[in-house]
Amino acid sequence: MARTIGKLTALKVDKEKRPGMHADGGGLYLRVTRDGTKNWVFRFMLNGKARWMGLGPVHTVTLADARARATAHRRLRLDGIDPIEHRRAEKQQAKLEASRAVTFKTCADSYIAAHSAGWRSAKHAAQWSATLEAYALPVIGGLSVQTIGTAEIAKVLEPIWTTKTETASRVRGRIEAVLDWAKAHGYRVGENPARWRGHLDILLPARSKVRRVKHHAALHYADIGEFIAQLRKQEGVSARALEFAILTAARTGEVIGATWGELDVKEEIWIIPAERMKANKEHRVPLSPWALKIVQDIRKQLGADPAPSAFIFPGIKTGRPLSNMAFLMLMRRMEREDLTVHGFRSTFRDWTAECTNYPREVAEMALAHAIGDKVEAAYRRGDLFEKRRRLMRDWARYCNTIQPAARSSVADLRVARYGS
Repeated sequence: MARTIGKLTALKVDKEKRPGMHADGGGLYLRVTRDGTKNWVFRFMLNGKARWMGLGPVHTVTLADARARATAHRRLRLDGIDPIEHRRAEKQQAKLEASRAVTFKTCADSYIAAHSAGWRSAKHAAQWSATLEAYALPVIGGLSVQTIGTAEIAKVLEPIWTTKTETASRVRGRIEAVLDWAKAHGYRVGENPARWRGHLDILLPARSKVRRVKHHAALHYADIGEFIAQLRKQEGVSARALEFAILTAARTGEVIGATWGELDVKEEIWIIPAERMKANKEHRVPLSPWALKIVQDIRKQLGADPAPSAFIFPGIKTGRPLSNMAFLMLMRRMEREDLTVHGFRSTFRDWTAECTNYPREVAEMALAHAIGDKVEAAYRRGDLFEKRRRLMRDWARYCNTIQPAARSSVADLRVARYGS
């Protein structure tokens, strides 16, 4: 009777040169490639389809070892188990066991190192490190990333969720990102215990229910003309930069980081590159004649054409832009510590809504606000530039006019309403 298992011998395995599959029986085959490489494979049926499973090269796995492995796999099939998936699960388990030494801190450091190059600034990376070091690492930094669960996440967040809600929300998001990174690298399995929807939102109150909404003090739009008149009496780079910021409705960082290379004086455009924008998208700012005059006057004072990389509003230190503190000090000199620079964006937005017929989307695009509605964002391809040019000219003209019934008061405008 012909043998159905054990057809090969060690000598045959050693001498066999013919390319192809050479059966030993019981699903075990010696595979010889055209270049003479030899390895073992195990063939089995799953759901009516043949599957092939590698068992290793002949120079490492002997015939006896290959038969033993094939026998073990046949036993798994007898129990209804897929040998390939079983082996994959064993490898994953072994990796998880080895990862017990991989701590949350190790993963956090690796995540920051891997992603910091894509972040907008070194400041953003520093904020990541600072918040994790202050709130997460003291609690879970030394724990195996595999063992961190909901209880550990709650221990991090609960002490600060109602008192430092905004910070706590950022910490949660950053922990979630690190744990997702760890899972992608095979250091943990299962759901992310730091996820919000359908998990922590059940355990913690919504951020909007507990956060203390901050307000940016903003000048009433009827008083902007009088403020601009007072601002023009102030000397120095910071005064010119603040006036430019008001006339363009730009953010502080966008203005103090502006370079001469971003200006197209002929076309009367200031083009802010994507890497300097909050939404990480290039923003074209139409310059009104008044805004354009500010930069032209500065250029005349220089007496020579500045380098494209030079800052329009330079700071005290050579090669450095104006400091954020410069605006604060300017406000103190003007005895207007009741105002914030960011609040002038809200003044602009209120003026647009109350005193003009410009559509909401034109004003929002002038402020470079991201479009929250994904459908609207998909269909809006243009940047409404010509409409924004007319809007910014009207705004500059209004800023240059002292209203007869100036209110001389400050309005509190919610960040939640106008954003940043």
